[in-house]
Amino acid sequence: MSAIEKNKVIVNDFVVRFANVNGTGSASANYLFTKAIFRMGVFVTPKNIFPSNIQGLPTWYEVRVNEKGYLGRREGIDLMVAVNPQSFAKDVASVRPGGYFMYDSSKKLHPEYIRPDINYLPIPLMQMSNDAFTDPRQRQLFKNIIYVGALTALLDIEFSAIEGLLADQFKGKEKLIAPNIKALQLGVDFVHKNFSYPLNFRVEKRDLLKDWIMMEGNAACGLGAVYAGATVAAWYPITPSTSVVEAFSEYAAEMRVDEKTGKNNFAIVQAEDELAAIGMVIGANWNGARSFTATSGPGVSLMNEFLGLAYFAEIPTVLIDVQRTGPSTGMPTRTQQSDIMEAAYASHGDTKHVLLFPSTPKECFEMTAEAFDLAEQLQTPVIMMTDLDLGMNDHVCPPLVWDDKREYKRGKVLDAEALEKIAKFGRYLDVDGDGIPYRTLPGTHPTKGSYFTRGTSRDEYAVYTEDSGAYQRNMDRLIKKWHTAQNIVPAPHLYQDKNKHKNGLIFFGTSTYSSEEAMDILKEEGIFVDALRLKSFPFNKTVVDFIDQHEKVFVIEQNRDGQLKSLLMIELQANPQKLISVLNYDGMPITADNILNQIKKSLSLSTSTVKAN
Repeated sequence: MSAIEKNKVIVNDFVVRFANVNGTGSASANYLFTKAIFRMGVFVTPKNIFPSNIQGLPTWYEVRVNEKGYLGRREGIDLMVAVNPQSFAKDVASVRPGGYFMYDSSKKLHPEYIRPDINYLPIPLMQMSNDAFTDPRQRQLFKNIIYVGALTALLDIEFSAIEGLLADQFKGKEKLIAPNIKALQLGVDFVHKNFSYPLNFRVEKRDLLKDWIMMEGNAACGLGAVYAGATVAAWYPITPSTSVVEAFSEYAAEMRVDEKTGKNNFAIVQAEDELAAIGMVIGANWNGARSFTATSGPGVSLMNEFLGLAYFAEIPTVLIDVQRTGPSTGMPTRTQQSDIMEAAYASHGDTKHVLLFPSTPKECFEMTAEAFDLAEQLQTPVIMMTDLDLGMNDHVCPPLVWDDKREYKRGKVLDAEALEKIAKFGRYLDVDGDGIPYRTLPGTHPTKGSYFTRGTSRDEYAVYTEDSGAYQRNMDRLIKKWHTAQNIVPAPHLYQDKNKHKNGLIFFGTSTYSSEEAMDILKEEGIFVDALRLKSFPFNKTVVDFIDQHEKVFVIEQNRDGQLKSLLMIELQANPQKLISVLNYDGMPITADNILNQIKKSLSLSTSTVKAN
C-alpha cells in the first residue's frame, strides 16, 4: 500500500489494528469500536487474531472501514493502537508510511521503536486509569475503554453511538454505564487537549447498511440448523468450530422447547471424541432425526471411516467443517481453506462427498438449512466448508430470511401405505434411474421395509454378498447418484451474463471478498477478467464451460497445494496449463493486494514469454 498523504482527507477508508494481551478484557472494548462504526451506517469488517493458549500471548484485532463495501482484509495499517510491549517491534513495522502509532506512554517508548516516517500518539493509558479508578480489575478494563474514547475523538466517531452501545450492553446493570462513560470521556478529553483532531482519515455517518446485520458465520450455521429442523447435535469441542454447537444450543433453547411441558425438543451430546460424535449423528439420521456435528480439520481426519460408512450405507449426514491451518495441530487459531481434498474424498476406497462453500453469514444460514435437504434427498454426507475467518469473525451481511411456508425435502422415504403397495422392498434398488434408492425409517411398518444397514458389500435388497457383479453395480449406481447431485447442489455464481474476456477467475468461500475487490482494481487498471464463484461440489457444466472458454483461469484459494485446482483437474479433466494457482497459506485471510500481485506477475511473465518468442 502507498503512504498516507499528509494533507489529503480520507473518509471511511482505513484500517485500525489493536495490539493487546490475550485475557485482559480488550475484546469487548475493541468490539465496541467496531459496532459504533457499524451503527454509523458504514461498512466495517473486523478480524480477531488470537493465540491458541488461554492467556498471556499477544493478540490483535484488525478493523477495516470501507465505504465501498470491500470486506476483505487489507494490507497495511493506518492506525496502530499498541498496548502490548511484547509486540511493539512488529506493530511499529506494520504501520504504513504516514500512518499513526498510538501507544501507552505511561512508560517511555524505547528509541528502537521510533520511525521517522510515521506519527506517534502517546497517551498515558495506565496512568490515567490508575488515577481515575481504584479497583485493580477495573483499572485494567477501563484502560481499554480510554483508548476507545481517544479513537472517538481522533476519528470523529459519534460519541452518542458508543453511549447507545453501552446502554444496550449493560441493560439491567446500569451502574456500570457511568464508569464506562467516564473512561471514554477521559480518552476524548486527552485528545482534545494534546493532539490535532480529527485525523486526516476519519468516519462520516452514512446510510449504507440499511437493515444489514453483523454476525459470525458459526452462529449463522447454528441458527440455520435450527430452522432446518435439526433436533440432535453430537460434537466434540475443537477450535474454531465449538461455537457452532454453542449457538445451536442457545437458539434451540429459545425455539425448541415444548410450551406445555417445558421439555426440550432437542438433544445435544458432547461425545468423548470426534469419532463418537459422527457415529451418533449417523445413528440419529438413520433413525429419522435431522442431526449434525461441527468440527475442524483434525476432526474430519478422525471421522473419515464413519463418513465412508455413511456414503456406502447411504445415510444422510450433515457435517460443518470450520477449517483452520494444518496439518496436525497446525495453527489452531488461524484460517485456511485446506481441507478441500480431505473432505471431498474422505474415507478409504472410492468415495465422493457433497461440499458446500458459503462466503457470508447469510449463506452459512441458508446453506446449512439446504445441507439437511440435500443430505436426505441424496442419502449421503453433505459437508459445509466454512473457515475460521468466516466462522469466528463478525461480518456485515443482509438480514437472514426464512420462508415459513418452506417444506423440508426429506427425499425418498417410504411410509407404511407405500410399503403396502410394494411386493418386495429393495433398499439399494434404483427404481427411478437417478441412482437414489428408496429408504424406510425404523418402525414405519410392522412387517415390511426392514433391512440390514451395513458397511459391507450387499446386493440391491441389502443382502450381504461378496459377489463382484453386485458390488460393481452398487458402485456404478453411487456414481449415477453423484451425477444427479450435480443438478441439485447450489449452482456457481457467474459475474457476467456471457464469458467475453480471455482470462477468468475462480474462487470460493472467504476468498470471495478480496477476489471481488481485486477484480474491481484490475478493471480500473484496464485489465478485464471474467469470474465464477463456486458454491458447491460436485461441479456442473457451467464450471466446465467457464474453464473451456478462457485461455487462463486463475484459481484463488487459501492453501499451499492448490487443492481446489487439483479437484478441478481430477473431476473435470481440466487442462493444467490453463489453471493458474493464486495461493495464500500464512494463516491470515487473503488480501486483494496479494491476489493482484500474483495475477499481474503471471500476466507479465506470459507477455514477456510471447515477446521473447
